[in-house]
Amino acid sequence: MKLTLRQIEIFIHVVAIGHLTNVAKEMKLSQSAVSMSIKELENILGRPVFDRINKKLVLNEVGRAFYKEISPLFKKFADIEHEFKNSENKGMIRVGASTTIVDYLMPAIICSYMRSYPDVKITLKEGNTKEIATMVKEGSIDIGFVEGFVSGSEIIKEKIGVDELVVVTANKNLCHASCIDELAQKRWVLREEGSGTREVFLDYIKEKVDNLNIFLELGHTESIKSILMNRECLTCISKISVEKELEEGKLYQIDMKAFACKRDFLMVYHKDKYQSTLFEKFVVFSRKLMTQMIEGGTCLVSSKA
Repeated sequence: MKLTLRQIEIFIHVVAIGHLTNVAKEMKLSQSAVSMSIKELENILGRPVFDRINKKLVLNEVGRAFYKEISPLFKKFADIEHEFKNSENKGMIRVGASTTIVDYLMPAIICSYMRSYPDVKITLKEGNTKEIATMVKEGSIDIGFVEGFVSGSEIIKEKIGVDELVVVTANKNLCHASCIDELAQKRWVLREEGSGTREVFLDYIKEKVDNLNIFLELGHTESIKSILMNRECLTCISKISVEKELEEGKLYQIDMKAFACKRDFLMVYHKDKYQSTLFEKFVVFSRKLMTQMIEGGTCLVSSKA
């Protein structure tokens, strides 16, 4: 499109006022700038839109038709500009989160935020920690929430909570106190490479276990829990993701000796991200609510019934 909003704005002012001198004074432009703008608009349209009568510009039949079409569109643009200039609580936030956080924390946070700010739209993308970090680096999301290691000087990382990883099974016979090396040759099902849960667990046990018997890798926590229910195997998983199953006796937490595997929940965003008022409000809101949920144990385990 060759027409500019500035040309249309000047055109509408000329229609309302008629004299270029008065238009120039009101818009704080030179008279030659106003005249040039009208000439450019007419050149783009290929026809004059004004008749020059008694030193006044008067719409001709082409101009009247153009004005009828363009005036409501320009008013809409002006209304949108005014609305966004004067509303800090309107816009879209693109959020990304790793699987554990998507399943057990983010739904409550997003629903609560949108109840407080109904004019804000939120899109949520899921991925493992590595994928979310890549989205932040590429600018395809505004903010991410992860639970693994994140590298890169271009990413701002803020700790917002601590997550405990536990070893669980559906086989009650394995629930006696054990050391991690004693269970290394049992069958383990873990998350896929790039998962924060997997990376933190394997890094934690690397000094104690030379070769863990990983017989299956899956991309989702719920899939791992399903496998556990039907096979004699083990996994290391976020405690918040199995609280319901542990409480109901469907899974059992193994009493691990000298095992305290924890990780940080991180909020991440690009160092060059423009921090609008809307963005800052979402950061504060999410940080506060997620911390309360983690510390208070009010994650969405009940939603998996």
